[in-house]
Amino acid sequence: MKPQIVKELEALQKAGVLSAEAAEDIRSYYQKKGSGAPARMLIVFSILGAALVGLGVILIIAHNWDDLSRPIKSLLALVPLLMAQGLCAYALWRKRESRAWREAAGVLLFFAVGASISLISQIYNIPGSLDTFLLTWMALCLPVLYIMDSSMSSLLYLIGITTYAAEAGYWNWRGDDPYLYWLLLALVVPYYIRLIKNQPGGNFTSFHNWFIPGSLLMALGTLTQDAPEYMFMAYLALLGIFYLIGNRDFLKNSKIRNNGYLVQGSLGTMGILLALSFNWFWKDMATGDLSDWSTAPELWLSIILILAGLVLLVRYQRFTSKDLVPQELLFIIFVPIFFMGSHWPVLSQVLINACVFLMGLFVIRKGARQDHLGVLNYGLLIITALVICRFFDTNMSFVLRGMLFVAVGVGFFLANYFLIKSRKAHV
Repeated sequence: MKPQIVKELEALQKAGVLSAEAAEDIRSYYQKKGSGAPARMLIVFSILGAALVGLGVILIIAHNWDDLSRPIKSLLALVPLLMAQGLCAYALWRKRESRAWREAAGVLLFFAVGASISLISQIYNIPGSLDTFLLTWMALCLPVLYIMDSSMSSLLYLIGITTYAAEAGYWNWRGDDPYLYWLLLALVVPYYIRLIKNQPGGNFTSFHNWFIPGSLLMALGTLTQDAPEYMFMAYLALLGIFYLIGNRDFLKNSKIRNNGYLVQGSLGTMGILLALSFNWFWKDMATGDLSDWSTAPELWLSIILILAGLVLLVRYQRFTSKDLVPQELLFIIFVPIFFMGSHWPVLSQVLINACVFLMGLFVIRKGARQDHLGVLNYGLLIITALVICRFFDTNMSFVLRGMLFVAVGVGFFLANYFLIKSRKAHV
């Protein structure tokens, strides 16, 4: 507790303003409040220290690697793993209540497993690919999350399985889709649920709220096969689900920077709609035939995700709610617009532009009602992005384009000016 607060409490107690019990309660409150920051810093530095120690050991070994015999190399490849396991055993036996010890030991073991696998493979010339290595590494490290109760290891695990999905599904695709990614992701869900229950407002929970939807967005495209046009419906449905989750009470009342579902759902939806506001996509829809719906797994995936979104809308009673957000319904509205594109591409393009414009207006209205400059400017940015897209996609004269930009700029200024003026008037 700060010395100034202690002096103020003593002065108020002597003056009879506060009783001894009230002063002690206030003192206890500030002591508990101040104890959180050092604990968090200790966890952060413990994780960084463990990572640096692991990397340092690897660099030292690598410097003298060529001069060592194969048995010595094998021994050195296993030493970091054995040391990390010993540290984990000590943390569980003697330091179980210390979050810093468990996180540091878990991270060190996580990297030691990866280093040992790669070194043994190199020593004995065991063939393999990067995606196979990542799959093996993540599968072996999965128990670390639960045994050590290490949230940082969970985040590293999410990064690892996402990289595996991208490597196997995008960068080094050999005809086999990384379906095991979905199993690996499902296995971390119980840990995530437990984290939400035990630490709903914790920093690690907030990081998971960003990493899990981000991982899903990156991996969804690996399911694309012969009908990629249907994936637009799948992505919009998934983003709509994220937006619905982000609007739930346990996330809605948190700060926007901690609500990865809401931010990614909103930005992702606007990004896709802005991309579809150009005529290139709808021209391709009109000139080509959509793949047969009965044999397109992408369409069935889209249907499953749309039905999941509808279940959430009904489950959360959003259809009858007074605070229904139009963006929650965009993935449903997009379905008829998408199928109209194969017959009336111009109409579909106009409707997409109208959706983006109306969403921008709604967000501006929402920001003004909530007296929130960030939300207000986000709505203005949506409309600005739409104007920029039409700048490159229409045959308007440069004078008219310039006037549109001036109008948007004036709109930015006036909206912020009147909102700030309204704030001052209510002070």
